Amino acid sequence: MKFPAVILSLCLAIRLQGQELPSSAMEQQLEDYTESLEDADNTDDGWLQQVEYYKSNPLNVNDADEDDLKNLQLLTALQIDNFLNYRRLLGKLISIYELQAVPGWDVETIRKLRLYVTVTNTVLPAQWLKNSLKQGKYSFIARYGSNIEKARGYNAPDSGNSFYAGGNSRVMMRLKYQYKNQLQYGFTAAKDAGEPFFTKNNRTGFDFYSFHLFSKHKGLIKTVAAGDYTINLGQGLICWQGLAFGKGAGMTNIKRQAAILRPYNSAGAFYFNRGAAITLQKNNWESTFFVSARRLDANLEKDTALNEIATSIHLSGYHRTPSELEDKETLHLVSYGSNINYRTPKWRIGFNMLQLHFNKYIQKNPVPYNLYAMQGRHWSNYSVDYHYTYKNIHLFGETAIGKNAAAGAIHGLLAGLHTKMDLVLLHRYLSKSYQAFYGNAFTVNTNPTNEQGLYAGFSLRPAYFLKLDGYIDLFSFPWLKYRVDAPSTGKEYFMQLTYKPGKLTEVYTRYRDQYKPLNYLSEANALNETGTFNNRSWRTQVNHQLSSAFSIRQRFELLWYTREKAGDENGFLLFFDLLYKPLQNRLSAGFRLQYFESDSYNSRLYAYENDVLYYYAVPVFYDKGARYYINANYKLNKQFSLWLKWGQTIYNNRTSIGSGLDEIQGNRKSEIRMLLSATF
Repeated sequence: MKFPAVILSLCLAIRLQGQELPSSAMEQQLEDYTESLEDADNTDDGWLQQVEYYKSNPLNVNDADEDDLKNLQLLTALQIDNFLNYRRLLGKLISIYELQAVPGWDVETIRKLRLYVTVTNTVLPAQWLKNSLKQGKYSFIARYGSNIEKARGYNAPDSGNSFYAGGNSRVMMRLKYQYKNQLQYGFTAAKDAGEPFFTKNNRTGFDFYSFHLFSKHKGLIKTVAAGDYTINLGQGLICWQGLAFGKGAGMTNIKRQAAILRPYNSAGAFYFNRGAAITLQKNNWESTFFVSARRLDANLEKDTALNEIATSIHLSGYHRTPSELEDKETLHLVSYGSNINYRTPKWRIGFNMLQLHFNKYIQKNPVPYNLYAMQGRHWSNYSVDYHYTYKNIHLFGETAIGKNAAAGAIHGLLAGLHTKMDLVLLHRYLSKSYQAFYGNAFTVNTNPTNEQGLYAGFSLRPAYFLKLDGYIDLFSFPWLKYRVDAPSTGKEYFMQLTYKPGKLTEVYTRYRDQYKPLNYLSEANALNETGTFNNRSWRTQVNHQLSSAFSIRQRFELLWYTREKAGDENGFLLFFDLLYKPLQNRLSAGFRLQYFESDSYNSRLYAYENDVLYYYAVPVFYDKGARYYINANYKLNKQFSLWLKWGQTIYNNRTSIGSGLDEIQGNRKSEIRMLLSATF
């Protein structure tokens, strides 16, 4: 049965050979993700580490399980199930090109995966321990970054004003040992700009230290983690600490997909556990148990009985100013939980539990939108999640409940209606009083609470060179939100057309239309009134491979921002990239020249930038100005590589940039970033 499929695959393989232009899907995912964070810093580079590792150590698809395929973040749940069923029915693959015979796997999917997967014979279980201890590789990186122009916060304190206690450099070091996806251990140390380094405010040197040990193999004990690790449960209603993309052109982001237990070795200081965890597997049963003890940053105040309460918990991990240093590690959290699931080839059901115990009472500031916020010293969440695949339909969802008996639910459907068309539907209901400390679900709100919505999306491929993606998302907020003083509604529309006339050229054009609620001041009312703002954008980008060494990238984007009872605002961005990446050369480089114009921060725009290894930058642009940067990588030898990025933004008609402690005098903002990478 298998040989005709292999022959067909080999006949089609010529379409996958030769020099090709890299896909821009990852860049779009990271841009959309950064915009959804509303410019909050993201330091989770675990996904980038993984895909970069797989470039030189490809994942063996003959030995990969469901978690390995999920962690790639490149496949839909339906594609993963189809592949596992194909392998279960026909046995191990003979060639990488046989992937074209898997239902739902088209040429474009395989092109995206080809850099990261391979087909080889499976290592025998008896060889696992020996290979994992001797055949893995150590990797070391040291990264330095700094703004050239000093901001006001770095000047000596005067008149009791706030200031930054450290220099403006950003430093990160990481040493890691890894053998495939089976054994990993290492440590990370980092400091942000403004944080003290070996001074009286921080005598331990780096501001953040992390250690992790992670082991995975077949048998009763499937995975073991010690030190820092992440837990991802269900659809994120009670806990999701890993990277989670949201709305965009790809359908892979609609369902939360990742291994439940993963090692953590990034520099972010909040979304991880510190302790120990284990996953046990027997036949169709799988159970994960974890325990963690953390110290968090919180603002403490005294209540009427002079007891200390935590009015806010800081997520950034910054310890730069006297007030931030005062709040450092003032709140202790002990958490523990479990996941128990039963799976068959077609369906899976899981039961999740998370318990939180704080050493201080949690009570947010008494403002109306915090009426239903989490409070107390103890909190708990429970949920049931599932997925079920029938032919070309994949159902998934999670229903959760909190300590206060408030509920939340997310249910979705992925359907392959035709070989050239996919459909996705997702409904979410989150009570205004539902709260989850580590929740991160598919919602418009940052946290999964106070939201109802219906999302419908499609992907249409009328020809091998043409793809049309789109979605509609209708949502409402039953209670107040930050800067929204009344129950409200919103909607969002998106459409993207991608045209690939050949392997060397890609053109995509996209239009997005958002309607969201926002307060505004009215002369007729002393209180805030709630209206709607409309944010529309149109972007077109061309990627073209000029030769085996040179490629170009061009973008044109317009944005229109309209707010109720306020003037219209516009934004415009244009850039040109020249990329140099020869096949047999130690040097690769990229250069960008960009112009942007925006009436204010409301009409801001985002643009992904190439950067040093394991780092991505998606700056926000507003006002009027130009930007350029150069990014270069030089391989000193087989073990060592050096990365360098220099960028500068020049604003028109401005005498200062930024505000508060980050204010820079002048109209130029320059940054430099360097990274040394070693493998041995």
